[in-house]
Amino acid sequence: MAATPISAIFLMSATLRLGPHLTVDLLSAALLLSGIGSLVQSLGPWKFGPRLPFVMLPGGAPLILFLSIAQAHGLRTATGAVLLTAVFTFLALPLFARLLRFFPPLVIGTMIVIVGVNLVKVGALLVTGQPGTPGFADPARLGLAFATIGLIVVFTRLLRGILRQLAVLLGLVAGTALAFAVGQAHLGTALSGRLIGVPRPLPFGTPVFDLLAALPLMLYSLASMAEATGQTVINAEAVGKDIDVRTTVPRTVRGDALTSLLGGCFGLPLMVTSGENIGIVRVTGVRSRYVTAAAGVVLVVLGFVTPVARALTVMPPAVVGGAAMVVFAVITVLGVQMLGRARLEDHTATVTCAVALALGLLPILVPGAYTGFPSGVRILLESGVAVGACVAAVLNVVFHHLGRRATDTAAALPADAPDSAARV
Repeated sequence: MAATPISAIFLMSATLRLGPHLTVDLLSAALLLSGIGSLVQSLGPWKFGPRLPFVMLPGGAPLILFLSIAQAHGLRTATGAVLLTAVFTFLALPLFARLLRFFPPLVIGTMIVIVGVNLVKVGALLVTGQPGTPGFADPARLGLAFATIGLIVVFTRLLRGILRQLAVLLGLVAGTALAFAVGQAHLGTALSGRLIGVPRPLPFGTPVFDLLAALPLMLYSLASMAEATGQTVINAEAVGKDIDVRTTVPRTVRGDALTSLLGGCFGLPLMVTSGENIGIVRVTGVRSRYVTAAAGVVLVVLGFVTPVARALTVMPPAVVGGAAMVVFAVITVLGVQMLGRARLEDHTATVTCAVALALGLLPILVPGAYTGFPSGVRILLESGVAVGACVAAVLNVVFHHLGRRATDTAAALPADAPDSAARV
């Protein structure tokens, strides 16, 4: 729960060249809203939250879109885009709930693989820095990141019980201690300032609402709903809970939208139900939603304790990035596991997955591939997750829901297949 808010705010700060005080405010807000969102998703008040051990964090792909909008149109417009997208999610949800049958494991698994690769890249950039900047791929930073990863592996191998469950956190702490030992970390202003503080609302000023600028983020929210569908199913399987997808998934999406609406008021990107949290559930075996709820309370408290936010900024980006890469890579593994249930022996399913992966990974692996396109088109195409999800969904409809092929596919499936997702 610590790696993602830290890495997200570090990436925002570095990309948009934010000052240290604004960075601390944003980190406090990220901790606070991550805690509130985790409480909503874990406890499920009213019609919000699926009552599963979910954590809500600043999103990976939505963060990249937020940064793109901020760079092209300014931070006030990026904040307005988040608020518009949260409202749009509420409005689009009733329609999406009727379209869940068009998002089988083939589509969702493909998208989760792309999300995982994209997040690993985000963590890797914290280690290497942006290409072309001074100090890019500094061997000392790479060595610190690899040492952090190695420490996580060692803790996982040697420790038992609850200590093994804390391997990632212990790796962050040990990696930071190593950074101090070799002179790559310094306290700076971490010990100065107020003890208690409140994150500042609208830190960038009054939001600017520009529908055209917000369009890529709004379109991505449709893919995010499909992503939430997959995460809800995977999480329910991980904890051994039977759910009705048609009622539980909308609760997850409402929790996402509510937390994003609140987060937008504090200058944050879209808050999303955390896919890497599912990886932590798998790795640690901790399956209780009350554990994530308790952790959410801790995050809410930490959001008001300003020395904590300042202390977290002491963690070198290389340490945070190394730990984040490990956790984020678990998402890719979960996506591969889901694709294993997607009947890839069917040639059309293989083509659907391959084409979606090719087009979805293109802007991730080759930044600037769409430089020659108009800015409005480019900002959408450069979201590999949104492109991959849309392509997979469209090809799935073409191959399995249109014409004779759809009839043949339905005849080949077991009689109870259409309702299987509802009984997960």
